Amino acid sequence: MSSTGAKRNQPGEFVRGFLAYLEVEKGYSAATIRSYGTDLEQFELFLKRAKRSLEKPGRVTRDHVRGFLADLHRQQLSKSTVGRKLSSLRAYFKYLMRHKVVAKNPMAGIRNPKQEKRHPQLLNVDQAVSMMEAAIEPDPEGLRDLALAEVLYGSGLRISEAIGLDLNDVDSDVIRVVGKGSKERIVPLSDAAVKRIRRYMEQRHALLKDDYSEQALFLSVRGAKRLNRRQANRIVAKLARLAGLPKDVHPHMLRHSFATHMLEAGADLRSVQELLGHENLTTTQRYTHLDMQHIMQVYDQAHPRSAEKDDGEK
Repeated sequence: MSSTGAKRNQPGEFVRGFLAYLEVEKGYSAATIRSYGTDLEQFELFLKRAKRSLEKPGRVTRDHVRGFLADLHRQQLSKSTVGRKLSSLRAYFKYLMRHKVVAKNPMAGIRNPKQEKRHPQLLNVDQAVSMMEAAIEPDPEGLRDLALAEVLYGSGLRISEAIGLDLNDVDSDVIRVVGKGSKERIVPLSDAAVKRIRRYMEQRHALLKDDYSEQALFLSVRGAKRLNRRQANRIVAKLARLAGLPKDVHPHMLRHSFATHMLEAGADLRSVQELLGHENLTTTQRYTHLDMQHIMQVYDQAHPRSAEKDDGEK
């Protein structure tokens, strides 16, 4: 029997404490906390079959974790999904260890499945520019859509960061961004983004309806509410269709494209790390997969000996 699909239970005291810790001390988003809760609930359902519980964590052993891991593999879940669930368990038991609830960590020695190396999906420069210049109605909704796309591509924001922007976060040619873990950073706006935002702001009042207190930069057309993630996804997909792009384009693809195009243009890795708000440089290094043609062009232009390669050995 699979450990999914069972009736949803309320989390116990330890799990509630852990989720509160993620919210208050770690500053995680509601979506991230729900993900942790779902993973822990699935493990709890598995443990019940072995007459164990996360509320008596001292009785949970490494063998139980290994059994859960085998159950996940039987469900043919992706390696990334399995890895995420194990990471949730690892964080939970680390929390219990820190609070001296358990003396031994059952996650010790449990490793995530080796991930397949996959490069992020991205657009080339021409495709990205064609999206930013998509033929769209210059009404308040259309101006908002183009401004959102320019912010996503021009500044490399996560979609949650973009739709979380307030009016007072925009200051001339920079924006204040609240990223993961509620960490703030200042990110420059491209000239194109500044112009798009300015034009949108001239028409933004038309989306406010009767509520002029809403401070969200990007508004939904329904009831002057903050644009949500699903609506933002639809906007990006619509702009891609209008630009005639063959790919299933999503907001994060614009972030990937921003990072790669910055590196291709000569930006250093540390600067791109700061712009993206990555805590670890290794995360940013995913974007160093410049295509060989570009690398050879740079080599031919920069290396002092490259001009001699066609002359044969001397």
